[in-house]
Amino acid sequence: MKARMHKLISELARLYLADGQQDTDGQPVTPEVLARQVSGGQAVAANLVSETGQVRALVLEFGGKGGGDKHWSDLCAIANALQHELDLPAPAVSISGRTSFYLWLSLETPVPQAQAQQFLQLLRTVFLPASTDILTAAPADFLESVELPPCLQPSGKWAAFIHPGMGASFADEPGLDMPPPLQAQLGFVESLRSMTAAQFAKALALLQQHAGVAPVAAAAPTAAPTAASATVKGPPSSGGLLLQDATLEDIVQWLHARNIEPTFRHRLP
Repeated sequence: MKARMHKLISELARLYLADGQQDTDGQPVTPEVLARQVSGGQAVAANLVSETGQVRALVLEFGGKGGGDKHWSDLCAIANALQHELDLPAPAVSISGRTSFYLWLSLETPVPQAQAQQFLQLLRTVFLPASTDILTAAPADFLESVELPPCLQPSGKWAAFIHPGMGASFADEPGLDMPPPLQAQLGFVESLRSMTAAQFAKALALLQQHAGVAPVAAAAPTAAPTAASATVKGPPSSGGLLLQDATLEDIVQWLHARNIEPTFRHRLP
């Protein structure tokens, strides 16, 4: 149990925490703090922007009361576009324990906040051009703080990482009634990879080119790769990975490959 928790916390730090990471109260987000949180203690919101204005975890929120199916569909469109249109590593998917889904992107090298914010704004602009939410205000394009799953919310529900093909089953209630198994949480994140500085720069250049906007401050002295050899194709087609269309067999095979024993919240027809 302790070994799994230690490994899970190590993977979360590898992907989403920067050196000297602090929470919104200015306190260090240490392994001990995360261990208490994973065990059901108070959830801690980590600052995604460092004191020097750098960001290495990009988190997109899809949610609000009502419209769960649409929120999930929008998340799927962005998740597929990241992998198949921008050639970036697979993101993680989580439920908030409140009313939202989150999409998690990891950067090997932190980038300036303005650049991170433009990247996330352009993802919505390019891949969800006709998306409007009449049920609630649009989610923020950039989250400055977020609680790392798994964690217990004041609602009594758990935030947790989930298999990206099972989000539709959480459309009405993006939370778990019980603590998620640590082995499953570890399985959802340990194979994930951070995008390199070159991958991020190329993807950002493609988005800027497609949307016709000017670049913001560069992440590094090295010039960003030119977008001349590739183009953003727009909203993903029916080919490739479609998270909302994953079959039960697809999900079970994916879980078993990671030594995760599947459990399901709802009776399947």
